[in-house]
Amino acid sequence: MQGPSILPLALENISLQHEGLPILDRINMLVARQRTTVVLGPNGAGKSMVLKVAHGLISPDAGHVRWSNLSGAKAQTRQAMVFQKPVLLNRSVLSNIVHAVRLQGIDKAAAVHRAHMALERVGLGDLAGRRARSLSGGEQQRLTFARAWARDPEVLFLDEPTASLDPAAGWGIEEIIVELRREGRTVILSTHDLAMARRLADDLVFLHRGRALEAGAAATLLTAPRTAELEAFLKGELRW
Repeated sequence: MQGPSILPLALENISLQHEGLPILDRINMLVARQRTTVVLGPNGAGKSMVLKVAHGLISPDAGHVRWSNLSGAKAQTRQAMVFQKPVLLNRSVLSNIVHAVRLQGIDKAAAVHRAHMALERVGLGDLAGRRARSLSGGEQQRLTFARAWARDPEVLFLDEPTASLDPAAGWGIEEIIVELRREGRTVILSTHDLAMARRLADDLVFLHRGRALEAGAAATLLTAPRTAELEAFLKGELRW
C-alpha cells in the first residue's frame, strides 16, 4: 500500500431506488482506517447495495460517497471487491491474477511474481496452472481473494464472502480476512451471519429494510443494542 490514505470513507444520506421501490434510505456511514467494518442485517436489508455504492459500482439516486477528499476515480485504484459468487475468467488460475494486476499498468514479469506470491498466501500455489473454473467453490473464493490481494488495495469490500461455502471453506476465508487486517488493510464486509460478525467486526452498521438503524463499535452494539430491531436480530427473532 503506497501513497496517501483514501480513508476515511463517508457515505452521506445515500438513497437508492429500483423500479420505484426504495432499496436504501438515507444511509449514513463512516469507515475508519485499519478497521473491519461489518454491515450486518437480514437478507434483503440492502447490505450488498451499500457495498456496491461505496465501491462505485452503482451510483446512488441521492447522497454522496466521499473518500478523504479524493475523487471516486482516484480512490478506485486503491480498493478491490470480492463478491459472494466468484467471477473468474475462463483461463488459468495464475492468468486470472496476472490479468488483474496488469490492468494497474504493472509489467508482466512483476505481475507474474506478485500473482505467485498471492497464490501462496491463500494456499493455492500448487494450482497455478489449473483452469480457474475447474476449482471447487472454496478454492474459487480463495482465488478471488488472491486476485484482490495481488492488487495491493488499501480497502477491500467483501460481499457475503462465505455465504455459499461449507463451514470448513468458510473458516479458511475468515483466516485470510484476519491476515489481511494484520497487514493494515481496511475491510468492509457484509453478512447476515451473526457469529461471523462477532468474530471479525471492529465496527458495525446494522441495516434493516434499507435503513442503517445502528452504527458504532461492534463490542458495544452486539452486547447493548439500542433498537428493538437489532435486539430481535441478535436473538434470532427479527421478522421481515
